[in-house]
Amino acid sequence: MDDRQVRENAVKESAVSGSAVTAGTYHDVLEMIGNTPMVELSHLDTGKCRLFAKLENLNPGGSIKDRIALKMIDMAEKEGHLKPGGTIVEATSGNTGIGLALIGRQKGYRVIILIPDKMSAEKIYHLRALGAEVTVTRSDAPPGHPDNYQDMARRIASEIPGAYYIYQHGNPHNPDAHEETTAPEIWEQMDHDLDAIVCGIGTAGTITGLGRYFKKVAPQVEMILADPIGSMVGPYVRTGVLQEAGQWVVEGIGEDELPPVGDLSLISHTYMISDEESLHAARELLIKEGHMGGSSTGTLVAGALKYCREQTEEKRVVTFVCDSGMKYLSKMYNDYWMIDQGFLERETYGNLRDLIVRRHADQADITAGPDDALLTAYTRMRLHDISQLPVIEDGKIVGVINETDILLAVLDREENFAHPVREAMATNLKTVPSSAKPEDLLPIMNEGYVPLVVDDGTYRGLVTPIDLLNYLRRKMRE
Repeated sequence: MDDRQVRENAVKESAVSGSAVTAGTYHDVLEMIGNTPMVELSHLDTGKCRLFAKLENLNPGGSIKDRIALKMIDMAEKEGHLKPGGTIVEATSGNTGIGLALIGRQKGYRVIILIPDKMSAEKIYHLRALGAEVTVTRSDAPPGHPDNYQDMARRIASEIPGAYYIYQHGNPHNPDAHEETTAPEIWEQMDHDLDAIVCGIGTAGTITGLGRYFKKVAPQVEMILADPIGSMVGPYVRTGVLQEAGQWVVEGIGEDELPPVGDLSLISHTYMISDEESLHAARELLIKEGHMGGSSTGTLVAGALKYCREQTEEKRVVTFVCDSGMKYLSKMYNDYWMIDQGFLERETYGNLRDLIVRRHADQADITAGPDDALLTAYTRMRLHDISQLPVIEDGKIVGVINETDILLAVLDREENFAHPVREAMATNLKTVPSSAKPEDLLPIMNEGYVPLVVDDGTYRGLVTPIDLLNYLRRKMRE
């Protein structure tokens, strides 16, 4: 028995006994994959049931996908697909790519990742920080389209000598990883007393691997699918009829085609979960239980709660914190993003104030004072990734300063960064009352100005073109 097996056995024993793991130090980051904790969710309304979550966000790459990445790379080496100096190519919503980059770079492989453009910026930053070569692709290109991320990955792998397309969606070692590691861990942690597991489907590796294991070991355990509304998988499981896929915001689960490695016959019941339910469930999980999961975690928790609340007798149910919510700080944990997407409600006025995302009265906007140094204004723009700042004095708007204003002021005169904002700001302001109509903003925008909403001298905020677009999109949904 090698050191890794000794350590895994110690973790399994500790999961049953509740004792601390004292298996010594890890030799490398790869040994830290798997054997994640199980925790009961005791502050959510679970009806008559007890709901437990396996914390896959604590894997070194921050998600459950580390497991399959390790298994698929190991098997690719054993089967001769990957040789020293080779290249790993994969199409991914992010987490599998992060796992492959983490493990692949440790093993000395070049890693090329194709990721759709709807995925969070944090995932892309993480991939690049790990040394992966990342290409961001169209998220609206269906399978068979040359711009589809899977088709692109397959094509790239065929063009590079020594490259191997991992193809998690059709790789048989994907579900094997969960049948061999995730499932027995759950069974031991739950003291062989379990009624149901709630999973999502991205590649169907998790639900298939778990389903195979429990079909042999404990066939009474139900496999429950929580699927985003818009995915074609859930409706197919329910009806046996393929429907056209829609769109959804949740990342990592939901599919626009049936996953090749998936055994959907293992699924007992399906819950279709809206984006809004998913995101709010994940945020509630953080507030009430302290576990910060991603958007797919929200889908699973929402589905698990629906299942639990429907039961008429106590059942022991397991679901997952699939990945870390730290990957979504710019999205679902950002109130302004949630407002932009229409997932958070706030006070409405029935006028232009509803278009302002960062309202000045809420101290939500980023501003400068006329006596602030140009360097201060520039630093705030960089920090918040914006290109202009309203200039406020004594509660009144007195100007606007943008990147070009600062550039012209300091070009070839670096010492001018110390000069006050009032020397460079624009004072030819285009203001509108909140009673104006959205279409009244277009002529101002066409002239290159930013409309400033001001009522009787009170500055409400500014409206950018993207604010107007988001408003119009929300109206279309209504």
